[in-house]
Amino acid sequence: MVRGVFITIEGCEGTGKSTQAALLAETLRDAGLAVTEVREPGGTPVSEAVRTVLLDRANDGLDPRAELLLYEASRAELVRRVILPALASGGAVVCDRFFDSTTAYQGYGRGLPLDEVKRLNEFATSGIVPDLTVVLDLDPAEGLSRAVGAGADRLEAEEIDFHERVRTGFLRIAEDEPERVVVVPATGSVADVAQRVSAAAARLPVLTAVLH
Repeated sequence: MVRGVFITIEGCEGTGKSTQAALLAETLRDAGLAVTEVREPGGTPVSEAVRTVLLDRANDGLDPRAELLLYEASRAELVRRVILPALASGGAVVCDRFFDSTTAYQGYGRGLPLDEVKRLNEFATSGIVPDLTVVLDLDPAEGLSRAVGAGADRLEAEEIDFHERVRTGFLRIAEDEPERVVVVPATGSVADVAQRVSAAAARLPVLTAVLH
């Protein structure tokens, strides 16, 4: 069975994930690959509706377990309807956030049991794991100052201690899975960060030739 390449872009608020995911997708297209861009939560009509619920400040106080299950429901829909078909066709998928965000935010940030979070991640994804995950790393205070210019969403509005725990979560994930997860500093210009992200992607054997 043909299996394409699956890359996820992760990080705390304001690290430039969406920008860098779009730039990487453009780089891969320029290299001749068929690329599907998706985001989490979102990517299907149902998943986008769940996104609205999750980010709406009117839902402050949402129970952490309900929050976790909403993310997993959105993810399950995206994986089955978009990600798996794109990979089965041999294309590349670039996803702005995936299950590592759930581990970092709901596990480390909210304090939910990590084993339960990871088990639900696996269930929602049918066991699919990214070939490469790039974690954009930046001091949370700086990231939040970038992110909330147009007004904070429900997660951006959390206390700084929450965001510090999330950052710790991402860095621990990277320590635990160095073969899959690469930490990239999100400092400097957009072009500087994009170059680092492309260099990380070029580590994948399937992309080494096309990105050099």
